[in-house]
Amino acid sequence: MLNRREKTCTLVALALVIGLLALANSFLNQYYLRLINVMGINIILVVSLNFTNGLTGVFSLGHPGFMAVGAYTAALLTIPLRQKAFILPDLPAWLAQAHASFPVALLAAGTVAAICAFLIGYPVLRLRGHYLALATLGFLVIVQVVVTNVSQITRGARGINGLPPETNIWWVYGITIALIYLSWRLVHSAYGRGMMAIRGDDLAAEALGVNLVKHRMLAFTLGAFFAGVGGALWGHLITVVSPNAFSFAQAFILVVMSVIGGMGSITGSIIGAVVMTLIPEALRGLEVGTTIAGFHIPPLYGLSQVIYSVALIIVLAVRPQGIVGLREFSMRRWLKN
Repeated sequence: MLNRREKTCTLVALALVIGLLALANSFLNQYYLRLINVMGINIILVVSLNFTNGLTGVFSLGHPGFMAVGAYTAALLTIPLRQKAFILPDLPAWLAQAHASFPVALLAAGTVAAICAFLIGYPVLRLRGHYLALATLGFLVIVQVVVTNVSQITRGARGINGLPPETNIWWVYGITIALIYLSWRLVHSAYGRGMMAIRGDDLAAEALGVNLVKHRMLAFTLGAFFAGVGGALWGHLITVVSPNAFSFAQAFILVVMSVIGGMGSITGSIIGAVVMTLIPEALRGLEVGTTIAGFHIPPLYGLSQVIYSVALIIVLAVRPQGIVGLREFSMRRWLKN
């Protein structure tokens, strides 16, 4: 646990972060604010993915499925009733009259996603290796098919638009800070040590009394809860949710962020999310064409996806453990230096 000096430095750092966020919220334009919010949402998604893929060594590809569940849940609860009746006239009566504030919708989004994780967790988490990865990918496919075909509730491929723009920098980074703190507490708890033992050698951990299914279920359900919250935040940031936004491509991007930063590290998850949000955005101008030093560069469509793929190949070849590996930022180590 932290001593008094470390707690003081942590509180000062937190106050500095809040101050920088306040300055950004006051002086930056909408483009940069949206970029900062997207970066925060990506941190939420990658840190929550770290519960399964990092701490327990369970390779899940179903995170966008939980995002979709959370995004549609929050959308159906926050959209104005008059607008809901117009764009979704065939909703069941109980859902047509359901309406909630944004905080309640966020909680509902995470809860419904966690319930889905709990329901599929027991059969799925008994699998190992690539079988488990394929099973979670199957869940993602099922969610996509359902939200595409249950058009009376989700509007199908058209998606639900006109959501209230409730997501702001305070919601995003308030939840981000809470998630990072929760992750830190979990890592330093008995459950966290059990999860890391499973990651190292699940057979040895089970022989020492670690309940594999119980620990994996905790990681899977907790990660799904925050994935649902992240999906709800994302939907209310761009004010539309559609099935195409929650695809295998999104799962691939989240895994790349986790691997590049360092799978199994909270610090690595944050760094990976930040780096792989900013770099493609900085190079996005190349996708529509630009002029550099008098030379015209034609449009290079899909360059951001190429960057993700190349970055993953380079990291796996040069530093397979990621930028920080399994290491974590330590206030104690920083103070000693």
